[in-house]
Amino acid sequence: MKRAAVFVAVVAVSLLGLSACGEQPQTLSGAKQDTAAHSGVGTAFSDTQWKQRDRAAWESHLKARTQQGQNDYNRMN
Repeated sequence: MKRAAVFVAVVAVSLLGLSACGEQPQTLSGAKQDTAAHSGVGTAFSDTQWKQRDRAAWESHLKARTQQGQNDYNRMN
């Protein structure tokens, strides 16, 4: 009786192990490709001082925002 139980357990573990081989491949279908951050999202969500699709303006505006809002030395003094 023990042999049959061990055999059933081995078969069950083997089938459980083989079930992982049936996973479907995950692919991107119809996904939108990323664009550069400076290309913008439209006029409704953009700042009025920043021109869309202008990388230099994007970088200077980001630098100004960083200095004004995230630099603790400038904020406290």
